[in-house]
Amino acid sequence: MASLLSSCQMGKGKENGANRLLAKAYGKELRVSEMEGMFPPGISGEDSLLIINAYVQRWIRETLLLHEAERNLPKDLNIDKLVLDYRASLIKNNYEQVLVEQLLDSTITKEELQEFYERNKDQYQLETPIVRCYFIKVPSSAPEQDSLNRWWNNPNERNLVRLNRYCDRYAVAHILNDSTWHRVDELASAMPEGTLSVDNIDSRREFRQSDDSFQYFFRLLELRNSREIAPLAYIESQARKFILHVRKTKLLEQKREDLYEVAMRRKEVQLFTK
Repeated sequence: MASLLSSCQMGKGKENGANRLLAKAYGKELRVSEMEGMFPPGISGEDSLLIINAYVQRWIRETLLLHEAERNLPKDLNIDKLVLDYRASLIKNNYEQVLVEQLLDSTITKEELQEFYERNKDQYQLETPIVRCYFIKVPSSAPEQDSLNRWWNNPNERNLVRLNRYCDRYAVAHILNDSTWHRVDELASAMPEGTLSVDNIDSRREFRQSDDSFQYFFRLLELRNSREIAPLAYIESQARKFILHVRKTKLLEQKREDLYEVAMRRKEVQLFTK
């Protein structure tokens, strides 16, 4: 086994070592050469042996499953056709990806987003309440508590900058972007149980509280309840994906039509239907 390990490690084995047989099942063979690149530089002999044994055991089980599957193939299953279809699908998908990368315009304007939102907003009813808010969770032992309270009480532009700097340094979690929407249940998970919930959010618009480890600062800026229409900012990522998907579909459809027209014009296609 020592010679086997040395042939696997670092790729230094001789030709006969790299060609050493590891396992055999139903006429299929696994050799050392098939494990090339699986051993990190400097790996120990013990770790190499673990990798070899695990790979061999996995290979045997996969080979046995494949053999059993081949034995139970339906008589009417055309493997050659499946392989050809799969190959064609891979080639086509790869070419479509190249087309998309080269030709798809991924720029989406604010006007396009707003137009999409106005047409489709009824489809985006909220399943759970969301909020715009300020939130800080900071260890009770954090310094400059007086400054933190002063900046929190007067959240003007300058103080928000100071709060962000402070939170980047000391806070466990913080939200000081007033344009971002958050699920209430996700916010609640960062606070002691029962502090905030979908049932009490409307009555807990602003509070400060502490426990043995943390101080919590919360200020509600805007609330949207479940079954209300989600704001554009909340669904913007979904909107962008949908717009790009529509563009991609149209691009590929147009490419198919262009190819068809060119081929028909050059008489490279023959139709035999009536």
